[in-house]
Amino acid sequence: MRDDLAFAVWSRERQQRIEEVLDRALADSRGAPLVEAMRYATLGGGKRMRPLLAYAAGEFAGADPALVDAPAAAVEMVHAYSLAHDDLPCMDDDTLRRGKPTCHVKFGEAMALLAGDALQAAAFGVLGRARLHDAGRACALLAEAAGVAGMAGGQAVDLAATGGSLTLAELESMHRRKTGALIAAAVELGATCAGPLADDELRALRAYAAAAGLAFQVVDDVLDAEGTSETLGKTAGKDAASMKPTYVSLLGIAEARRRAEALRAEAHAALAGFGTRGRRLVELADWIVLRQH
Repeated sequence: MRDDLAFAVWSRERQQRIEEVLDRALADSRGAPLVEAMRYATLGGGKRMRPLLAYAAGEFAGADPALVDAPAAAVEMVHAYSLAHDDLPCMDDDTLRRGKPTCHVKFGEAMALLAGDALQAAAFGVLGRARLHDAGRACALLAEAAGVAGMAGGQAVDLAATGGSLTLAELESMHRRKTGALIAAAVELGATCAGPLADDELRALRAYAAAAGLAFQVVDDVLDAEGTSETLGKTAGKDAASMKPTYVSLLGIAEARRRAEALRAEAHAALAGFGTRGRRLVELADWIVLRQH
């Protein structure tokens, strides 16, 4: 790989790569209606931010991108399952995702629920079969990020807080679980494809991921308040309409943007001692904060 490859080119190449990996992983002729719903929920859209983080962390550690394919796909499949479930009427009740009807609108609630279940199972199958240094530990890391201590637990807090209020500390704790845990898993899984990390490397990557993951959510809250459904590819203004506690509702847009910039600086600082090894991760932190959708 050329070190001077521009970020826009690098990211497009990695996005195309993970699309092909996911396409192969979901090419199952059994249970065609279910597989069709799984593919609809996963392929052909999205920023692929979590796979990009996995590939960038793999480059940080010197891993062959081919070894990162499986962890990157597994994390994205868990993310896709979470979106299919989050959009259901019993959760966020949304009808637009990635610029197209949500999975349950297209296939019905029961099939969307099953598609999410099957995507989660498929993710662990992909990860467990991968040529990793320690596939068992990788599966455990992803399970923790997706479960009670991570994404699912954070979503439960989010649902309980709807119509109520949270302190800033409570909001950040919720989002470190709901959004940040899977982002942190993507970074660590990508980096460990090269083998075990040194203690200072692991500490730096975890600090980076904690800051980048929270920054992503802060910006998401701002974009939900300022963006349009056309630019976002999902229903804009949903948080305010649902009376959800957000960074915007707690801090206001200007202060939320300042918080995102501070987290961006934290992400940069975490990798400052590693020189160009962290280039792609630093660029991704910039992209996370400066994006418009």
